[in-house]
Amino acid sequence: MTIKVFDLSCEHDHLFEGWFASAQAFEDQQARGLVRCPVCQSMQITRRVSAPHLNVSHLREQVPAKGQHAQPQGRAAVAAPSVSQLSQMQAEVLRQMRRILQQSDDVGRGFADEARRMHEGEIAERPIRGTATAEECKELVEEGISIMPIPEFLDDDRLQ
Repeated sequence: MTIKVFDLSCEHDHLFEGWFASAQAFEDQQARGLVRCPVCQSMQITRRVSAPHLNVSHLREQVPAKGQHAQPQGRAAVAAPSVSQLSQMQAEVLRQMRRILQQSDDVGRGFADEARRMHEGEIAERPIRGTATAEECKELVEEGISIMPIPEFLDDDRLQ
């Protein structure tokens, strides 16, 4: 079975990949409301233009000097994972992300203030999560504070 990997984005310009059996499978799932942004859960998804894979490795091969013969070189090869293996890998990534979230402190709406206090050395650094407005997120990034959005479906505390 061939898997098609599409570059996708939502109306908020969150970029992500979608793996489908075909372009038709993507369109069918999108029409049924099954394709969502993993960051904001938006269903307004569009396919982005992506470059096709071009095999240009032969262009990097060394040209032998005059009078020398080219030495045969081995090529690294990787077998593509099966659909079952991909599903298992994805499940493990999600488990690990949930584990990381469970080990962080939920500071709720005070996220921006708590992140600033840690960044400025007022309090000890520790993994935190919480909520912030788009403006607060923008300000944190401008101040050099690294943040990352967390999809709600990964935060078990939000789902309760």
